[in-house]
Amino acid sequence: MYVIVGVTGGIAAYKTVQLVRLLVLDGHEVHVIPTDDAVRFVGIPTWEAISRNPVTTSVHDDVAKVRHVALGQAADLVVVAPATANFLAKMAAGLADDLLGTSLLATTAPVVVAPSMHTEMWRHPATVHNVELLRARGVHVVGPEDGPLTGGDVGPGRMTEPDRLHAHLASMLSKRSDLSGTRVVVSAGGTREPIDPVRYIGNRSSGRQGVAVALAAAERGAQVTLVIAHADAGIVESARSHPRIDVDHVGTAAELAASVGAHAADADVIVMAAAVADYRVDEASERKLSKEETDGELTLRLVATTDILAQLVRERRPAQTIVGFAAETETDAAALLERARRKRRRKGVDILAVNEVGWNKGFEAPDNTLTFIAGDDAVIGTATGTKREVADALWDAVLDIRPTA
Repeated sequence: MYVIVGVTGGIAAYKTVQLVRLLVLDGHEVHVIPTDDAVRFVGIPTWEAISRNPVTTSVHDDVAKVRHVALGQAADLVVVAPATANFLAKMAAGLADDLLGTSLLATTAPVVVAPSMHTEMWRHPATVHNVELLRARGVHVVGPEDGPLTGGDVGPGRMTEPDRLHAHLASMLSKRSDLSGTRVVVSAGGTREPIDPVRYIGNRSSGRQGVAVALAAAERGAQVTLVIAHADAGIVESARSHPRIDVDHVGTAAELAASVGAHAADADVIVMAAAVADYRVDEASERKLSKEETDGELTLRLVATTDILAQLVRERRPAQTIVGFAAETETDAAALLERARRKRRRKGVDILAVNEVGWNKGFEAPDNTLTFIAGDDAVIGTATGTKREVADALWDAVLDIRPTA
């Protein structure tokens, strides 16, 4: 595999020498891209000797080979270790004033960052915001760890040790092609059912989990169609730019049903992660309803929307795997599982991914917890972490139950 190792200007840069060595010993083609500040900690001769490849920080070298984008385009994986607070801010803003910055903008490969900074910097609202933004774009954040820091401080901010970071990268690289040749349809976001031209019935889905599922599949080799209803600003951008993801935007439950149904015939796996409205207004008004006309009271007649998941199961083709999602407010763990099992049987899906949601849980949050229930009602996995980490766990569960060729 072709691996880029970015190095930024932190004292932990010395640890990255060992990480590069481990990746080279694994047989990977490793190219190190340090920033100018990074080479003040570890010099270019060291990086060239360890990586066995030439190293530069400048976008003006090898111009004829368009090096400033060619490295990113060729990469199977990009890791930045250490990732300083300054670098995370630049990356979140999309700045590309050096070779590392341009390579990151040019790549569609998975990107991993290993933060390293003092505790106060890690906890600063600006850094917290930047990390949340990067995670929402699909960037994998590994660490930091809690421990001794430069200057005698102790706390979160210590870069993950090379052996642990290497194990994480090895796991990611081993999954780079396990969905190769698989056609996937993923639904995401929340549908909106119009009341009138101004108002609608909707839900709190941000679209993050469904988009993370689509990105995880594409980065593991699948060809993905992402059917996206309403999503928070910026959530869909990383999927739209991925060469193995086609994006289809929809609004209502009926539109989502039509789109997913059209793409389902060719799909090997369908993952229904969208939050679909259960009801719609029987007859939406063609003009805005006003209090003046209703005397301060308004009665809406709601009718059930199409059960898209059940319809997909009824019309499935042989060997097609269908995954449903269930967001429940049940707080008792045993009752939550029993409720999920009943729903899985009712829908007939191969896997039901269930999570507890609430006012401050599940929706509009960067993290999630999912439990995967298979066709025999057995729990085949539980995952807690960022929505991207949970998405990879979902695909692990799918591969566990899919028949091998």
